[in-house]
Amino acid sequence: PTEVQAQAWPAIATGEHTLISAPTGSGKTLAAFLWGLNRLVEEPSEDRTRIVYVSPLKALSYDVEKNLRAPLRGIGADVRVGVRTGDTPQKDRRDMTRHPPDILITTPESLYLMLTSRAREIFAGTEAVILDEIHAVAQTKRGAHMAITLERLEQAADGPVQRIGLSATQN
Repeated sequence: PTEVQAQAWPAIATGEHTLISAPTGSGKTLAAFLWGLNRLVEEPSEDRTRIVYVSPLKALSYDVEKNLRAPLRGIGADVRVGVRTGDTPQKDRRDMTRHPPDILITTPESLYLMLTSRAREIFAGTEAVILDEIHAVAQTKRGAHMAITLERLEQAADGPVQRIGLSATQN
């Protein structure tokens, strides 16, 4: 593991909210995902989204999906990953509601829309939310909106949701 991963994993394992601040390319995203992936593999469940990854950038969402699928194939994990952005076709949105992914990769706006519709049911039992590029939304209207969305996510989850923030440039 990289230094940031070695420091982050014990903190994330406690279930407490965690902020990972480290340079680009240091392994922050994998550090945030790995503990949750381990739980998904050891304790599989069906019909609920257990990990939500939120990126303020659609392009980053698709990159993370691609970069996440390779290690999942490598370990032979039966973990479903779904992406929901403004570009997601209606058919895929319906399918996602009927058969929720274990990991949902989305944007703040799409998460908000899901939480204010029938799709909110897929979040019952959500365990963690990973907030990437947290510096890009902190202290903005978008950040205030995201804070409210996170409270809605916790309501939909019917319990506490661990928050893991990622940033390379936060102060």
